[in-house]
Amino acid sequence: MSKSVEKVSTQSKDIFAQELAKFSQIFPQFVSEGKVDFDALKKFLEDKNSLADEKDKYTFSWAGKDESFKAISRPSYATLNPKPDESVDFDNTENLFIEGDNLEVLKLLQTHYHGKIKMIYIDPPYNTGNDFIYKDNFKEGKSDYFERIGTTKNGIKLETNSDDGGRYHSQWLSMMYPRLFLAKQLLADDGVIFISIDDHEQHHLKMLMNEVFGEDNFIECISWNKRIPKNDKGIGNIHEYINIYSKNSSHKHQFIMEKEGLDDIYNLLKKLKKSNIGINNAEIEIKKLYKKQGYDRGITLYNSLDKNYRLWGKINMSWPNANTFGSKYIVPHPKTKKPVKCPERGWRWKLDTFNEVAHRIDGEYQDMHRLDDGSYICGGIWFSSDENIQPSSITYLDDVNEFLLRYILSLKSDGGIEVEKIFDNKNYFSYPKPTKLLKILLSSCSLKNNNIVLDFFAGSATTGHAVMDLNKKDGAKRKFILVQIPESIDEKSEAFKAGYKIISDISKDRLRKAIEKNDYKDGFKVFSLAPTNYNIAKDYDGDDEQELLQQEISFTQQPLIDNFEPINLVYEIILKQGFSLNSKIKQQDDFYIVEDAELERKLVITLTNAIDTGIIEALKLDTDDILVCLDTALTDTQKINFSRNFKLRVI
Repeated sequence: MSKSVEKVSTQSKDIFAQELAKFSQIFPQFVSEGKVDFDALKKFLEDKNSLADEKDKYTFSWAGKDESFKAISRPSYATLNPKPDESVDFDNTENLFIEGDNLEVLKLLQTHYHGKIKMIYIDPPYNTGNDFIYKDNFKEGKSDYFERIGTTKNGIKLETNSDDGGRYHSQWLSMMYPRLFLAKQLLADDGVIFISIDDHEQHHLKMLMNEVFGEDNFIECISWNKRIPKNDKGIGNIHEYINIYSKNSSHKHQFIMEKEGLDDIYNLLKKLKKSNIGINNAEIEIKKLYKKQGYDRGITLYNSLDKNYRLWGKINMSWPNANTFGSKYIVPHPKTKKPVKCPERGWRWKLDTFNEVAHRIDGEYQDMHRLDDGSYICGGIWFSSDENIQPSSITYLDDVNEFLLRYILSLKSDGGIEVEKIFDNKNYFSYPKPTKLLKILLSSCSLKNNNIVLDFFAGSATTGHAVMDLNKKDGAKRKFILVQIPESIDEKSEAFKAGYKIISDISKDRLRKAIEKNDYKDGFKVFSLAPTNYNIAKDYDGDDEQELLQQEISFTQQPLIDNFEPINLVYEIILKQGFSLNSKIKQQDDFYIVEDAELERKLVITLTNAIDTGIIEALKLDTDDILVCLDTALTDTQKINFSRNFKLRVI
């Protein structure tokens, strides 16, 4: 075989080889033939006084940590099979729903999606003592592995992580560690991750995230006030937490959120204006709405109306910094001409700025009008009728619809009611997150067209629902990837009685119903985790060398499993050659021509037993294009000639 001809990859990307390549770029002197010279590295760090003292250094460890770390290095031999019949608009949508163990899926996504995910949101098991968690078997052989990967029809029975077990926290940490590590690799350099949690594992999660993402990349821990207290400990517990970390702290993030309730406020204003309600009475109605909805000061500050029914509020003009002083100058009252009270630390603005905003020229206010309560407005400045009250600047609510994301979010936990409405008042999920919460988080990241959001604990598919809802609202084209294990459903549950056998079936149905009921323009492609289409040698327990050799020859002569579906193999090749699952596939006789809008090369796949050179020449493949075919379909001469003109991968 020519050196330019390579065997097609049958496994996921080698994460450690990738990380080693990064290390070797920084410290090439310590890497030789793909291995790190730890003795030389240690000596170098000792000389620079940069080596931590083993006795004094801080470490975060738990039973099983070493084994969970090995889970990262073990490649996935699985694949993702397309399920067009379970999808919505399979050929056109770029949203993905993947059914399978998220550890395997995260590995498979690395080849194409490494560094391409803009935002990750996950709502993992909270480890309350009753939660099901993924108890990974890091020591299983390939036979057990393939049997597990293929378990989707009746679902996977997850185990309860009971809090009476000695490894209660350790098992949860061992589950989370490799998944977070792999998730970080998928994040773009300017990407962020949001993780929901409650107080059962908040402490451990923070330590785990600091280790995987780095303390410098911690942004904030949001307290979510759910408004509905749970009092099983004798105190009203209404909080959960959302930890936010960045991939790289050198990218500065500003998280913006829309002020809550604006749609209701603006709808009321339209009605009041249309009905010609007087300004004073209209202000009373607005304040009633504020009180009823319990809005915070970011809204209730704006409680006055101008003649056009625009809401405005008074902003303090005192110098904001307690350690310094602002400008001090005389500000005359527009009516009495007497000096108004000056703030103790001076004014927020310089005199020129004040005069410009107040429309004051040559000492005279040019635009003054009196309000019904006796106060005055001059340009953008409000004056009380009393000179002893400091004036305020005026800001209109519709000019400040957004503000920085609050570290305390007060939002009703009504995700269950929301899902029940979708499923005709049937309760199929416990404690699903409300789409409103997800929309706040999604909007805070200022996601652009084609930015990808990943949720690998998809559950009730709230993240996908929220993405589609935002897309409908603003016309953007955000994309989502949801991953959900096909967890079997309790036979006593309402969902099982309704015909659902696995959780992921409910998740998909929720998306379908949301699309139909809300007339979303989005769809989603469904893929399911499955064993590879390649013949991979299983573990050999015998001691007969001849038998082992014969087994290897057999796999070489028959590289593909019996009765494989060609389209499934095509997608496995697409996935492991680094092309998008949203690639366009055109079938031309015995050839599948794959084009990825993000890549400047194409992939051609053929499974024919003999290849006509003339047909290949007609395809006009460039040097970066890839041809994948059976090894036995080519002559040695063809291999040499083809590999000179394009990349050749053989099965």
